[in-house]
Amino acid sequence: MNNSQIGLGGGCHWCTEAVFQSLKGVTLVKQGYISSTEKNNSFSEAVLVSYNPNIIKLKDLIKIHLHTHKSTSDHSFREKYRSAVYYAHENQKLVIETFINELNEDFENKVITQVLKLDKFKLSRPELLDYYKKNPEKPFCKRYIHPKLDLLRKKYNEKTNF
Repeated sequence: MNNSQIGLGGGCHWCTEAVFQSLKGVTLVKQGYISSTEKNNSFSEAVLVSYNPNIIKLKDLIKIHLHTHKSTSDHSFREKYRSAVYYAHENQKLVIETFINELNEDFENKVITQVLKLDKFKLSRPELLDYYKKNPEKPFCKRYIHPKLDLLRKKYNEKTNF
């Protein structure tokens, strides 16, 4: 199997996990916390996504990521919910930056999502993993995750497992 990996952060990792678990070509989603380097060395909620680039392209993953969290909002919780795409290999950095710049045209306001080096990853506690799959009817899921999955169905249905 030809797998690649990318880190994605922006909103609650329960939401991000559910979005990317719903996509064809995504082989594994690890929910947790990612830190980068230098001024972004604190841990922030995020997921590590393993995917098959023969089935889903990196650009599609980034596009879906930007459209399923507040990628243009510099709100007060940005340290806990850093809007970022984390690369594992230096050769990914320019590609990701180029995609984000191209996708900026999709938005009324400028995308603030950072492109950061993946430094460390900590997995969430076991009881939090697969949160949506275990709890689809909980109020949090109905309020925050259902709308994101509805957006996937409407805009990216051909990329989903629904």
